[in-house]
Amino acid sequence: MSAYYQNFIGGHWRDGAGGERIAVENPATGEQLAEVARATPADVDAAVGAARRCVEDRSLVGLKPADRGRYLVDMGRWIVDHRGEIAELLTLDSGKTLQESGWEVDGCAGYLEYYGGLAPMVEGSYIPVGDGIVDYAIPVPYGVSAHIIPWNYPLDIVGRGIGPAIATGNAVVVKSPELDPITVTYVARAAEEVGLPPGALNVIAGYGHDAGDALSKHPDVGQITFTGSVETGQKVLHAAADAVIPTVVELGGKSAAIVLPDADLDVLTEQTRWGIYSNAGQVCSAMSRLVVPHDLRDEIVDRVVARSEELTVGPGIDSNDMGSLISAQQLERVDRYVRTAQEDGVTVATGGGRLDRPGHFYQPTVLVGVENGMTIAQEEVFGPVLSVISYTHEAEALAIANDSQYGLVSGVFGNDLDRVTYLADRLEAGQVFVNEWFLPGREAPFGGFKKSGFGREKGLLGLRSYYHWKNVGIRRK
Repeated sequence: MSAYYQNFIGGHWRDGAGGERIAVENPATGEQLAEVARATPADVDAAVGAARRCVEDRSLVGLKPADRGRYLVDMGRWIVDHRGEIAELLTLDSGKTLQESGWEVDGCAGYLEYYGGLAPMVEGSYIPVGDGIVDYAIPVPYGVSAHIIPWNYPLDIVGRGIGPAIATGNAVVVKSPELDPITVTYVARAAEEVGLPPGALNVIAGYGHDAGDALSKHPDVGQITFTGSVETGQKVLHAAADAVIPTVVELGGKSAAIVLPDADLDVLTEQTRWGIYSNAGQVCSAMSRLVVPHDLRDEIVDRVVARSEELTVGPGIDSNDMGSLISAQQLERVDRYVRTAQEDGVTVATGGGRLDRPGHFYQPTVLVGVENGMTIAQEEVFGPVLSVISYTHEAEALAIANDSQYGLVSGVFGNDLDRVTYLADRLEAGQVFVNEWFLPGREAPFGGFKKSGFGREKGLLGLRSYYHWKNVGIRRK
């Protein structure tokens, strides 16, 4: 790996305008990994300017849709060809396991290939309005599309955002996360290698309070995609509202999985392993609340605890089952939530503490005796902490699951199709998993209800977030 990474603006690699750098830490060791050029508002202006020039000269939007798609497909293949290198860097950069990093590289490439194939599917329509008049509607890209990327899945979320944006003819500015920005530069390298028109993709690394803020408020930005916390998302939305800019925002979750009495407990146990411990629990759609029948609570807890204690925790590069949290700040946040839960009377069935070793590691944790009104059940912990909540009847389980400010995903485990579909219809979430967590792939639309955000990414619906409509009416002679 390199010791220093630059920003990519207008088809060129550049230092930050202020000459400053951001130190990137390896969260598994606490040691410095590399440095990246720190983007300032001046760099944001340069990146947006490059994107704007790409829009105005029509070097991207003027292409045949299939040709835009071909660029994306070629970028995806370049990323696949460098999978091992990128996955290793992502593990060092973010703390996740090597297996998870490989999956994320595949996911990024898959989004680019998927939307590359869909690029020609965006069509207009002829509208019959009477003799002597030709009327048609055409999809028009917003122009400059700004993407503010979170640190938990930097590659995956870049791919799912820039894929549909570029497929529909938008030029893109990506603000990568300052905590793990290194592998996002590989997406820029892919664009450079395949000859994507200059300015069509710009990648800058900077802090949210200056670079992110400047990007969300830039007058030449035509559309914003943001994934992150509710608090930061509200700031982005205020800026977008002032400028009347359309946005897609995904703002986290506190997802509940309802376990029905006839659920397959072997399946449930294995799904909790992935649902709450993937990426050390730093997942917006993590299975953070497990809502179980009171009569089965002890058996389910015993099973989940046993599975949790089987997991090895350590540096992801060493093929452990769970890696580190992203930073010391995040480790402190998770530990504080667990301490608060204990003060509220919750029992720690397993885990509940940091690992005594370098890096930012937290034990896989299961909490029992949680009531849904507690802080631990209402606020997003963003760590490997599972709260078990018991219920006595189905209506109570549904009320518990929906009693949240969030509505990103929910889940049901059970084999009675009538009961499963009844609950799926009434769960207040943008996506419902049944008998398998993280079930759909890139083809299924993703987005939240309530404070989890609005707009949809992934699937065919994801394309619609990146264009609006122009109607043309012509009077014949």
